[in-house]
Amino acid sequence: MKKPCLSVVVPCYNEESVLQAFYDEITKTAESIRDRADCEFLFVDDGSKDRTLEILKGLAEKDERVSYVSFSRNFGKESGIYAGLSNAVGDYVVLMDADLQHPPCYIPEMLDAILSGEYDSVAMRRVDREGEGKIRSWFSKMFYKFNKKISGVDIVEGATDYRMMTRQMVDAVLDMP
Repeated sequence: MKKPCLSVVVPCYNEESVLQAFYDEITKTAESIRDRADCEFLFVDDGSKDRTLEILKGLAEKDERVSYVSFSRNFGKESGIYAGLSNAVGDYVVLMDADLQHPPCYIPEMLDAILSGEYDSVAMRRVDREGEGKIRSWFSKMFYKFNKKISGVDIVEGATDYRMMTRQMVDAVLDMP
């Protein structure tokens, strides 16, 4: 039986300082789940002005699992996510940031939850603000309150875009106008 493929989609903007550390961590995680899934790493360079694209080209040359999409200019993270979802080939897709604020070590847990068949999407949530300044923590809390007040949408505090989705869900997202 063929193993499923897990696509790791990573939007990037001026990430030269963290890309190697991210690559080192994500490849360790891929090794830890190799019995359950093959991995591809799809980076989307959102018009970076630093050496991000050069580093991605180097990673792609040395590792066949690495590919990248490069924008001619900065279009924003959401455009990067859309391009990543559009180009990912995996049966499952993980969205995560390159700066390691989304720790790759949680991917095996997310994969277990998806493979259970109960979920089409599993998202991570930040439950504490350890290591973050008091002012930044306060602004973060106020963001969620303000957003709920003006939009009527109750976003869970600490919600992130670090998530894993089934191919069915990715396709449904891409089919939206």
